[in-house]
Amino acid sequence: MSALTVSHDAEQSWDDLVRFWEEMEWPEGSKVEIIEGIVTVSPSPAPRHNVIAELIQRRLYPTIPDDLGIYQTVAIAVPSRLGMLIPDLLVVPVQACREADSHVPAALAELVVEVTSKSNARHDRVSKPAAYATAGIPLYLLVDRWAPGGPTATLYGEPKGEVYRVLSAVKFGDPIKLPEPFGVVIDTGEFPVD
Repeated sequence: MSALTVSHDAEQSWDDLVRFWEEMEWPEGSKVEIIEGIVTVSPSPAPRHNVIAELIQRRLYPTIPDDLGIYQTVAIAVPSRLGMLIPDLLVVPVQACREADSHVPAALAELVVEVTSKSNARHDRVSKPAAYATAGIPLYLLVDRWAPGGPTATLYGEPKGEVYRVLSAVKFGDPIKLPEPFGVVIDTGEFPVD
């Protein structure tokens, strides 16, 4: 099943768009995001997708301080890019989640991880990194199961404007190291391949 977009008034303000996103009744189990001002409804990820997210989460837990949390379903807002995004993994201060009603500001994130799905890989490769960089999120890990040359993991950092610099890129099977404050090596050879 592929992602679909939902019509809304293109003249809506950011606040109206967020209210629409919060108040609409969406299909149960779907992932609903605002990507570049367009409400996008995607099916829940496949089990292998979640296995990859969970493996990364396990590697991160021993490395993060107690004031940071790792979340799989928390929305982050990037109003300047008309984005309400739900990364596959988000590392953000626990306090920000305790105080949030429906989302946290993306600028508070230390790391976001996206695992591509066949139906929306373009968003993870183009739209989301631009939004994450704009928000100043220090690290973005893209696990691209559907990369044209075969599955890859790419770590982006040093955001400037809406662009990241590639810090490391590996094919599945090779390790990728996340720098401090994480200082962890992730073995992509553990990731399931479709």
